This record gives sequence, C-alpha cells and structure tokens, in this order.
Amino acid sequence: MAATTPTIPLLTPHKMGKFNLSHRIVLPPLSRNRSYGNVPQPHAIIYYSQRATHGGFLIAEATGVSDTAQGYPDTPGIWTREQVEAWKPIVDAVHEQGGVFFCQIWHVGRVSTYGFQPNGQAPISCTNKGVTPGIDGRDWPPPRRLRMNEIPDIVNDFRLAARNAIEAGFDGVEIHGANGYLIDQFMKDTVNDRTDKYGGTLENRCRFALEIVEAVVNEIGADKVGMRLSPFADYMETKDTNPNSLGLYMAESLNKHNILYLHVIEPRMVKIGDKYETSHSLLLMRNAFKGTFIAAGGYNRSEGNKAIADDYVDLVAFGRLFLANPDLPKRFELDAPLNRYNRNTFYIPDPVVGYTDYPFLDDVHE
Repeated sequence: MAATTPTIPLLTPHKMGKFNLSHRIVLPPLSRNRSYGNVPQPHAIIYYSQRATHGGFLIAEATGVSDTAQGYPDTPGIWTREQVEAWKPIVDAVHEQGGVFFCQIWHVGRVSTYGFQPNGQAPISCTNKGVTPGIDGRDWPPPRRLRMNEIPDIVNDFRLAARNAIEAGFDGVEIHGANGYLIDQFMKDTVNDRTDKYGGTLENRCRFALEIVEAVVNEIGADKVGMRLSPFADYMETKDTNPNSLGLYMAESLNKHNILYLHVIEPRMVKIGDKYETSHSLLLMRNAFKGTFIAAGGYNRSEGNKAIADDYVDLVAFGRLFLANPDLPKRFELDAPLNRYNRNTFYIPDPVVGYTDYPFLDDVHE
C-alpha cells in the first residue's frame, strides 16, 4: 500500500464567501512606510506580487481614508485620484498571480501629531485625552474631540475609501478597528469618555464602528467586507476593561451585517513583539461569528496547523514570517527553514532593503 502524505492543515482549501482560497496562510496588513508622500509606489508591485499565490489571500497595509487619517511617515492613502491610480498596477500584479487582495482602510485618530495633520491642526478622536507623550518615542499632542455632527463625515470617508478601493481593483476591504486607532478608541472604555450616543454603554461605544460597517457594506456589498479587531490589546493605551464582552458584542453585531470575515489579534499578543499566553481566548468570538474567522498573533507553522486542525480558526495570518519569507506557503509545505526577519528594516524608506530582497527558497538552493 502506497504511503500517503499527511495533510498539512494550513495548506487545505477554504471557501471564503465567493473566494476559493487554495490555502489558509494569510498575508496580514503590515505597515512598511515606503509610500512616499502617501502615494503607493512601483516597488510595492514587486513586494506584494512576490507574496501572492494562486488562491492565496493578501491584505494590503493600513491605508488612510482621508488627509486627517495619517500618523506615520510614508503610509499609503486611498482618498485621492493619484492614490487610486497608483494602487491599480499593484492590485493587477497580485491578480496576475491568482491572489485575492483586500485593502485595509484606516484612520489613526489620536495616534498622530500636528505634522501629519492638514494645516498643522490637532489630531481627531472620540476624546481630548492624548496618548502619553514619549510612548514609541514620540511627542503625542492632545487630540480634538469630534463633535457629534462631524462623525457622519468620518463615516463617509470610510465609505468613499471603500468605493475607491474597489475602483482600484481590490477584491474588497478590511475595516481597521484594531491596534488603538480611531475605531478602537471609540470602542474601548478607558479611552472613550463621551456622554452622547457615541459613549458610555457598550452599544454606544460600538456605534461608530458599526455605522462605518453599515456604510461600507451598503457601498460595496457585504461579500467584500472584513474587519480587524483587537479587543484584548492595549496598543497605544487603548484598553477595554471587559474585552470578552466587547469582542462578543462586536462578533454578534457584525453577523447582522453579514460581512465576509472577522480578523482578530490573539490575546497572547497584547504587547507588540512579545508572545505569552493569557487566560483569554478567541473561542467566544469564533463561535459567535458566522463568517470566515482569521487569527493573527505570533503563530508559527505548528501552532497554525493546530489552530486549523482544531477548528479554532479558518485562516491564520503570519506577519513577520511572511514579510521575511515571500514564498511562505511553499516553505510551510516543505517544512523548509525560514529566513529570519530583520526588525531594523521593517519601517525604513528603502525600496529594496528589507522589503523585496528577502530570498526565495529557490534562490537559497541555487
């Protein structure tokens, strides 16, 4: 009897809505700070197409929805005609490889400084409480609390960004509701100190997020919309005192909008760069959410395989490993050694070094 090759769970197919994925290894959104002047550049064509496979799922780096959405140097946007046109060849290159490509749409909120804001104005948020100056080595100014009549304009920015993403050729969008940025600021009770209909109760704090989801779904269709959340994390001092309730409420609320997927950062990754177990689990959210469920958070090959085999998640996002190994699915298939990532080149503006120069397995063996 012929020996059978054991099935590798990460390399099994998955049907995500209308998308037939050939494997379960996801490239998550990774800021790379190489979009000069907030415009995507030709070197991104190489970077993303290197990591694209037939039936593979890629999510583009966090992409600003407006001129108030920026908080870091050279991150891309999708609110101008120039930006939309610049994305088109990048998306085309991924599609030529047979990949499925979503754009993560983003507003940093208070995680910004005067220099990134139009006319040097204060960043906007749900609050006027700022991030403690000195965190991440930056002098964060106090934000300006959005007035209630301004909030629909921000919701509309996300809607227009989603429309622009589809025009640029993306297969869909991921709404960035994680990592201490604007949507997360509204949701988390240690940041949101509003007393109007956008603050106080859990339902009120999640209202802004769900208004954005509704607007984006109405614009481009629920089958093209995902969302990223990090209820257990406290990135940029954005923490919730009852993360299980927040996560469960959002999972159940997102079901009402029938969105395609939910992408959640593991509780064990509540500190960037650290990896440790906590008593929290994504199981509550996983069991509540009816669409495709994606987890991110320091997974390696064996942990990812186990998460799939145990039906803990549908897909696993591998950030730093995919960054350093453009052919990660092939390496996982062969259980081949991995390139080590270089943290020092994650966010430099160089268009090649630490970006498109990580070797493929074939290069190593030639």
